Amino acid sequence: MHILHPTTLLLSLSFVWVLNVNCAALGSSDSPNGESPFTPKASLIRYWKKEIHTVLPESAFFLSKASPLGPVDLATFAKLASQNALSTQLPAFCSSAKLFCFPDLSPSLEKHDHDSHFAIYNNKNFSNYGTDRAGGADSFKNYSDGDNIPVDSFRRYGRDAAGHDESFSSYAPDSNVVDQSFNTYGAGATGGAGEFKGYNVEVNNPNVRFVSYSDNANGKGQMFSTYTENANAGPGQAFTSYGKNGNGAPNEFSGYGTSSNVVGSDFTNYGETANGANDTFKSYGVDGNVPQNNFINYGDGGNAGVDSFAAYREKSNVGDDSFQSYAKNSNAEKANFANYGKSFNEGTDKFSGYGKGALGQQIGFKIYGVNTTFKDYANKKAVTFASYTNASPADASVKVASDSVAKNNKWIEPGKFFRESMLKKGSSMPLPDIRDKMPKRSFLPRSIISKLPFSTSKIDQLKEIFHASDNSSMERIILDALEECERAPSPGETKRCVSSAEDMIDFATSVLGRNVAVRTTENVNGSKRNIMIGSIKGINGGKVTKSVSCHQSLYPSLLYYCHSVPKVRVYEADLLDPNSKAKINHGVAICHLDTSSWSPTHGAFLALGSGPGRIEVCHWIFENDMTWTIAEA
Repeated sequence: MHILHPTTLLLSLSFVWVLNVNCAALGSSDSPNGESPFTPKASLIRYWKKEIHTVLPESAFFLSKASPLGPVDLATFAKLASQNALSTQLPAFCSSAKLFCFPDLSPSLEKHDHDSHFAIYNNKNFSNYGTDRAGGADSFKNYSDGDNIPVDSFRRYGRDAAGHDESFSSYAPDSNVVDQSFNTYGAGATGGAGEFKGYNVEVNNPNVRFVSYSDNANGKGQMFSTYTENANAGPGQAFTSYGKNGNGAPNEFSGYGTSSNVVGSDFTNYGETANGANDTFKSYGVDGNVPQNNFINYGDGGNAGVDSFAAYREKSNVGDDSFQSYAKNSNAEKANFANYGKSFNEGTDKFSGYGKGALGQQIGFKIYGVNTTFKDYANKKAVTFASYTNASPADASVKVASDSVAKNNKWIEPGKFFRESMLKKGSSMPLPDIRDKMPKRSFLPRSIISKLPFSTSKIDQLKEIFHASDNSSMERIILDALEECERAPSPGETKRCVSSAEDMIDFATSVLGRNVAVRTTENVNGSKRNIMIGSIKGINGGKVTKSVSCHQSLYPSLLYYCHSVPKVRVYEADLLDPNSKAKINHGVAICHLDTSSWSPTHGAFLALGSGPGRIEVCHWIFENDMTWTIAEA
């Protein structure tokens, strides 16, 4: 890693300063509001004029995505990027360039010997907290409430404590992109209780890690109540070596992941070699949308453990669970699965090597769902199946959702998908929540982004640049974005991930030609309310046309997934208040006429009650997303 020599940096900055002074004296028609022509925004305006040939003015909405870096910072960070040294100045880089980065938490060696109550608190490192405590209680109430990007670390919390209670109540509710780490929490503790109540409720992109949690603990109980309820699309929760070598430690997961959207949980080496562990998963993942849970080596080598899964993933939509080497080599393990996997839209469950090498275990499956695989299942005589949903091949295949199912599907927000016939003046319809829930970010200038790696094969370099530790939220966020970008296009789709404004212009013009315009919904007024369609206009005269739609991806800098699909119609419409008839918004909608390659379980078909290729599907362009079309004067 290279760091700029002070003399070199001074010369670079002096050169940029001279250029700034000279250009400010000369002025430039490409400089908005008389600002320096060396800003990323001024450069983007010149690029727009060079590549886009239309009588329409530049889009103020699009130009607002340009990097806010000034000429001096641009030169400094571009030099650091070329020397692979951006990581040395990451906080300043993230702040100046308006990026999404987690703050670095400095280590804490403090010890806290008294009861503590933390209210309305956030972004703190609690290391060695409550170590060797005898009795007492700590309370975390309304912690990180409504915070954007809270990062909290609880390392060696309550280690070797005796009879110490912890309570996390309303922890990080309504937060965006939460990152919490509990490392060696409660290890070696005797007695006491930990309660997580209302934890990460209504959070967007939660990522919580419990590593070596309650290892070697004796009789310390943990309760997770309404944990990640109504959470949205997070990397999820990871419980690694949870309760390992514990003795008589009861753990209860009640209302865990209820009504959450695409949240995953991993339980690895949970309860390994524990003695008399008692775990209850009650109403876990109920009403969830595509929950994914993995139990690997759960209860491995345990003695006389009792596990209960009641109403697990009930009424969920297409969930996937994997139980690998569950209760392996255990002694007298008891597990009860009641109402497990009764999804309204069948998911997939895999039990691989379940109970392998175990002695005297009892397993019960009561009212279990379809699409379940049992592989290398040991000691089948000890397994009972009651009211197992056994579907015929036709029933087990993916079914097109009926209107009655769609009406009961809480995951398809009213108005998110609609038919083209609704786009008529005077029609009333619900407008979904079109607000942008992503962290606010800007594009990086080409002179910087072109010097940064952008590939899953370069993940280690990216982790170093953005200070992403192993198994961290940032690592998962970066990987998810890169994997989606590297995914092969769907049939008929032309796609590209663009990490600079210039790249987006290049892609749009390569598909549509140089006479193009970028369109987006004007504001978020009317979200989650009924609206009335006012005057409406079909782009290209309402004929079938080409478009390039660009949707944000979560990434440190602004990143868009842009794609063009065949056979669409694009509309612009005034959106009115249905009571006063006053204009409150100007919306852009796109209608996909060919849905034959879409999945039968696509939300549009659940909402509209049809299937691939049978209907067209329309949706609005959400805040900060956009679609490019042929320009019209």
